[in-house]
Amino acid sequence: MSTTRTIPAKGARLALLIVGLAAVGFGIAVLAWPTRAAVALTAVIAVYAIVAGLVYAAIGFLSKNLGAGGRIGHAVLGLLYVLAGAYAFISLQESAAFLAVFVTIMVGIMWIIEGVTALFTLGQVSSKALTVVFSIISVVAGVTLLSSPLWGTVILWWLLGISLVVLGGLNVVRAVTKKD
Repeated sequence: MSTTRTIPAKGARLALLIVGLAAVGFGIAVLAWPTRAAVALTAVIAVYAIVAGLVYAAIGFLSKNLGAGGRIGHAVLGLLYVLAGAYAFISLQESAAFLAVFVTIMVGIMWIIEGVTALFTLGQVSSKALTVVFSIISVVAGVTLLSSPLWGTVILWWLLGISLVVLGGLNVVRAVTKKD
């Protein structure tokens, strides 16, 4: 006899509705106030860094199971997290700009690597032409982001905002029209 549990339909609909509305709200914020949204996101990350730093420091100072190296490592890591979070709070605008450009550069690098990596799978895939097209588009997109990280950041931010509004809206519609 199987004891598989399922999520009640009303609970799933409510979850879809809440997540959808939150995504639409965040998406609108990104599109309407891009700088404020980026600064707010940076503040959330800074809070996370400080909290994580305090946890790591507590582990370093209070743990009885770690050796000296583990305790020192955790304490130093905690200190670095707290310092990074505090610095981000001190200069939220600059930290937000740095974070946005850093993420854009990393996405560009990953797209290039992904495109080149796809070429290495040509011997194992059935649709070689599609793989080559994917690879070319991926590399060109990555090079484009790296050639102008500032414009790439703006484009990625807009795509994020649009995606949040569209996908969040679709989840809201799913939640409202889903049958029990």
